[in-house]
Amino acid sequence: MDGTENKSRLGANVTRSVSLAVCKAGAVEKGVPLHHHIADLVGNPEVILRVLAFNVINGGSHAGSKLAMQEFMILPVGSSSFQKAMHIGADVYHNLKNVIKEKYGKDATNIGDEGRFAPNILENKEAPELLKNAVGKVGYTDKVVIGTDVAASEFFRSSKYDLDFKSPDDLADVYKSFIRDYPVCRYPGSGDDLMVTNPKWIAKAVGEKSCNCLLLKVNQISSVTESLQACKLSQSNGWGVMVSHCSGESEDTFMADLFVGLCTGQIKTGAPC
Repeated sequence: MDGTENKSRLGANVTRSVSLAVCKAGAVEKGVPLHHHIADLVGNPEVILRVLAFNVINGGSHAGSKLAMQEFMILPVGSSSFQKAMHIGADVYHNLKNVIKEKYGKDATNIGDEGRFAPNILENKEAPELLKNAVGKVGYTDKVVIGTDVAASEFFRSSKYDLDFKSPDDLADVYKSFIRDYPVCRYPGSGDDLMVTNPKWIAKAVGEKSCNCLLLKVNQISSVTESLQACKLSQSNGWGVMVSHCSGESEDTFMADLFVGLCTGQIKTGAPC
């Protein structure tokens, strides 16, 4: 439609909007739900609902606190159904507000554009500690794990990570301590900003074995067709794929249909309510 590699002629916003509209129109024409239409486009005979990752605490470039790491999420992996996972996520989220209020005061419970909290955290371990406490107080310790999007490139300075100027090995030790001390199960790989949902870069990463997962964001590539190609290429090479919102995401529900239709099994969103 645009005819350029980086959507420079019409612009990414235009191409994305038209691409989404055409995909939705295709579902209407066929008389099927949008997620079924997407599943048909990629050849998936069935659709699935699996793991939700609710982004509930912000730091790094997304907040004004001293928390260097960008995102902390809750994943209700032990729920018996999708509906129960939503219920658990909402319970933990509302209790997290109370935990933050008790520790940092009422002002710390203000939320950002995706419903996420950004309290005045002074040390990185405070974030998983808050989540651990919130999960425990509502009785879901055996059903919820913690995920992070560290965005380490945001605090990389002079060949060191600006967490008291730690080396890459020291940062790895921080990751290990999180896994040891908290139910942390997810550290996203380099398949986000490095790949930008671009099939060309994914193919290169596959050849160079640069990573083994893709964070799929339609707004990065601004084309549903290329997003589907990116997903299939990643999955065919054994990568994990997680559909993701982007900061400042609208309330359009296309991303949810994409998650179901592509059968990625994982989706990252803002807060559950």
